[in-house]
Amino acid sequence: MTVKIEDLALIGDLHTAALLDNRGSIVWMCVPRFDSDTPFASLLGTPDNGEWSLRPVSPVKESRRRYREATLVIETVLTCDQGSVRLIDFMPHREEQPTVVRIVEGMSGCVEMTSVVACRFNFGELPPWARRIGDAITLTVGENGMALRTTVRSEIEGRDAVSRFAVSAGERVPFVLQWYASHLDPPGPYDAERALRETERVWREWSNECTYDGKYRDAVVRSLITLKALTYQPTGGCIAAPTTSLPEKLGGTLNWDYRYAWVRDSAFTVKALVQVGYREEARAWRDWLLRMLAGDPSKLQIAYTVTGGRHLQEWEVDWLDGYEGARPVRIGNGAYTQFQLGIYGEMIDAIATAHYAGIAVDEHAWEMLELVLDYVEKHWCDPDSGIWESRGKSKHHTNSRVMAWVAFDRVIGMMEKDALSGPIERYRRIRSEIADDVCRNGYKEKRKAFVQSYESDALDASVLLIPLMGFLPMEDRRVVNTLDTIEKELMVDGFILRESQDIRRPFGQRHVNEGAFLACNAWLVQNYAKAGRLQDANALFHRLLDVANDLDLLAEEYDVEEKRLVGNFPQTFSHATLINAALVLEAEQSKS
Repeated sequence: MTVKIEDLALIGDLHTAALLDNRGSIVWMCVPRFDSDTPFASLLGTPDNGEWSLRPVSPVKESRRRYREATLVIETVLTCDQGSVRLIDFMPHREEQPTVVRIVEGMSGCVEMTSVVACRFNFGELPPWARRIGDAITLTVGENGMALRTTVRSEIEGRDAVSRFAVSAGERVPFVLQWYASHLDPPGPYDAERALRETERVWREWSNECTYDGKYRDAVVRSLITLKALTYQPTGGCIAAPTTSLPEKLGGTLNWDYRYAWVRDSAFTVKALVQVGYREEARAWRDWLLRMLAGDPSKLQIAYTVTGGRHLQEWEVDWLDGYEGARPVRIGNGAYTQFQLGIYGEMIDAIATAHYAGIAVDEHAWEMLELVLDYVEKHWCDPDSGIWESRGKSKHHTNSRVMAWVAFDRVIGMMEKDALSGPIERYRRIRSEIADDVCRNGYKEKRKAFVQSYESDALDASVLLIPLMGFLPMEDRRVVNTLDTIEKELMVDGFILRESQDIRRPFGQRHVNEGAFLACNAWLVQNYAKAGRLQDANALFHRLLDVANDLDLLAEEYDVEEKRLVGNFPQTFSHATLINAALVLEAEQSKS
């Protein structure tokens, strides 16, 4: 039986991550990077496609879990007829190679346990060459090697490393699994207990840097830890999610690879981080982005590999059944070649937010911003693929035009505040032209709403950003009308769909409905709060918190019919917008 998305937990080392279910199995882990191959692909197939199970021999009657406070160390307590055990799972912050540490602690009784490390590289296809080297069992396929060490007896059974042991109350049994380049010697002995202490210390020190201490602190800190865990430390690039092909609709075909760094997701992330005191992460992202520009804004892509690589060619893994049969399973993301006008405004908005927080725009960065505005000036009238990465015909998307306005508005603001040099009058003229264009073509009187594109009357929840970005005030009648229309037509069971469901994307043979996009709910919370509808804002915010799993992790979407999380997990966009919603809601509540 496939594990539910809400039953997954995240651990990571700031280079990659692993997902665990609530019964003691690691079902997904890419090594050595977020966007690398995986030896454990059972999440998208079956256990035959690789996983690491560690559980009691007797059937588990109860499972409960929690993250240790302010860390990414997870404890899972499994109870069976023989007693109970605690699994302590974590990935130490990277030193030389990715390492997963699992410690089995006896809590009561004497519990017989089994550990099966079944590696299947090439995304679940290839069994390894298993052999014993010294005190380690190694599992190698091509360039990839995995070395397992533990204090209990382990055997090679077929192509797997299997350990059978018993643990009594008070006993602790460590397992250490490390990836290494197969042409090198496997790594040596590893002190699991020391690594646990150090990992907890590092995470707690980082979490304590959060300057927000309001009523939603627990949810904010958990989201911050998640965002940090999904950031590739060497470069500062923040991935959208550590998974691929978890479907937007159960059984559907809209299954995408999110293991890459999106400019848009990163921009929302840096805004969230910088507002609660994390300047170094914001600086690292800003510098990553400037490197991606490469001196020519026309070459800016919407997404990159975590190291800044430009090629994300998409292909399908035909030997994996897909999550609950949702096929195809995709590696790579063909949307990287799209033109999306909005990313320029989102990028500059984040840079401006960081600038006002003390991460000043230096001379080089200012030159890059001027080049960006020169490019947007020439292309803001062009149709694009929009914020939702439509693979159909390009359109004149309202949100994209609004974000083009944001690009000029934020630079103008920095120039006015800090006396930065530049053609400010030209920028003001262009800003005004874009605003007139959006209000003339993006708002449809007969719909009483800003619509998705100039070419259609379809609704799109991304226009909720219009007042949040300062394009129009909340009290503007068009904003009020739009909010009312979105509530009537896009809200289902208290959740907001990101676009009208009569839109048929020209991809695949059949129309597939999708779940409610959780970032849109976070935007609606902010709209309610800024409109003075604090009771509605508070209720919707807690509705968002309620659909997070027991570890306060959010996927991309929520299926309102199945009442399940759907989409890639955990998702940067969801957690970044949740943080921003919490900050806006509390700020507005404090005014009342």
